[in-house]
Amino acid sequence: ISRQLWWGHRIPAYYVKFEGEAEEECGMPGGSSEKLDRWVIGREEDEARAEAEKKFPGKAFTLEQDEDVLDTWFSSGLFPFSVFGWPDETPDLAEFYPTALLETGHDILFFWVARMVMMGMKLTGKVPFKQVYLHAMVRDAHGRKMSKSLGNVIDPLHVIEGISLKDLNETLTGGNLDEKEVKKAQQGQAQDYPEGIPECGTDAMRFALVAYTAQGRDINLDVLRVVGYRHWCNKLWNAIRFAIMNLGDDYKPPEEPLTVNTPGLPPASKWALHRLNSAVKTTVDAMEVYDFSNATTGVYAFWQYDVCDVFIELMKPVMNGADEAAKKATRDTLWTCLDGGLRLLHPFMPFVTEELWQRLPRRAAETAPSIMVADYPAFTDARVDAAVEESMAVVQEIVKATRSLRAAYNLQPKAKAELFVVTRGDVATDAAKRFAEGIATLAGCGRVDVLGPDDEVPPGCGVTVINESVSVYLMLKGVVDPAAEIAKLEKKSSQTKKSIAALQKQMEMPGYEEKVPENVRADNAEKLSKLEAEVASTAAAMEDFKKLI
Repeated sequence: ISRQLWWGHRIPAYYVKFEGEAEEECGMPGGSSEKLDRWVIGREEDEARAEAEKKFPGKAFTLEQDEDVLDTWFSSGLFPFSVFGWPDETPDLAEFYPTALLETGHDILFFWVARMVMMGMKLTGKVPFKQVYLHAMVRDAHGRKMSKSLGNVIDPLHVIEGISLKDLNETLTGGNLDEKEVKKAQQGQAQDYPEGIPECGTDAMRFALVAYTAQGRDINLDVLRVVGYRHWCNKLWNAIRFAIMNLGDDYKPPEEPLTVNTPGLPPASKWALHRLNSAVKTTVDAMEVYDFSNATTGVYAFWQYDVCDVFIELMKPVMNGADEAAKKATRDTLWTCLDGGLRLLHPFMPFVTEELWQRLPRRAAETAPSIMVADYPAFTDARVDAAVEESMAVVQEIVKATRSLRAAYNLQPKAKAELFVVTRGDVATDAAKRFAEGIATLAGCGRVDVLGPDDEVPPGCGVTVINESVSVYLMLKGVVDPAAEIAKLEKKSSQTKKSIAALQKQMEMPGYEEKVPENVRADNAEKLSKLEAEVASTAAAMEDFKKLI
């Protein structure tokens, strides 16, 4: 009993003191002289007085209520129904009790959750909630429990608003740590946050914590990951601002939702609708089972890999072209992806999504004043297109292979080499032809020619075989100077071989195994392995260039 909390329930026990009684005769409540038979219980003082009169008939007395309070877990055990006005039968109690879900930590499962269930069943006859979601314990990036003496306590406000190392150090002073512990803690802060903690904002902090739930009962919170999500917020902001510019000032959204069967929809738009629909299913299904990590992965992947990396890029040739019908269909698809994607992301990043959604053009039928109360996206069969998904998978393999070829031959971004795609089978051929313009855009090529297995590929190409159905040939003749590239690679290889020789000499010195610490030897072995791999890759690149001479 008792944590001396002022908001606790005062113990309904009263101590009886007889009139004219000496101090030592009545005893002291709570002390060694306390007389246990002097205690009476009552909801109010009048009830306790009646109890005392029955217990001590004919005696004059005074009552003193115990100044202590019941344990905090007793008070909080009443929480699910006391907040609705219990013990009165209020409309709120009838409407909202029992509740649906309790969110708490596993460390107070028996202190609090069990008490709420017992109190609810005893005092209302009902279990107070149907489900309990146990959140993880937040630890530092090294997995240590947060402790002031270690200097590893991460204040969410410091992550949201940012703080310098100097100000972070000052948070340790003025407390109950002695001077030695303060210095040790400040050293820990300097090691983990040498530049302080950058401003990350609420949305990035919230998204990071939810994404971290995959780790289980403990979250090892790395502030750098939160910073990464802050950068992603900026990217999202810039991408959507760019997209809104492409919609135009006088743009009006389609009043009827787009489907993959909407007339005049380009293949890329059908794919974008299909991907939005898939992201909705992934996110909603995950949230239904409290798998918040997979929910964030689904919505992040849609924005990052489908909208920003692919669809916005595929839009560019369409928007620069002369086909007005294709432009309108592409704008409508873009608006649908922005509107649906922001709604999907809103629970995880409420502030940036609200700000951006308010800037989007609205349907005439849309009455929600805020994204917070707008309809959440739902999966629909009308946006499923397995064929376009299969085609786009082929396209992305072609783009990936072409980008790898460009990197291998050190092509600059402005070098728009011609690409030949050799296909076998209807699926690969159809995909390459339907998305030829998109492949050229995503792979940075001047043009794309789709050839059959019996067609002749011009000489002077770098080649990659993706699978039995697709091979890509990148025209390098006239785009790169093989001799110059070989000379560069030979110089690089020579320098790398010198580094290898120096490292090997060091590792072969007498007493190396006995005298050099194990961690240093492990670092050297890893360094040697990387250098040898670099020599091998350089040699392979030189062979590729020699084929072009």
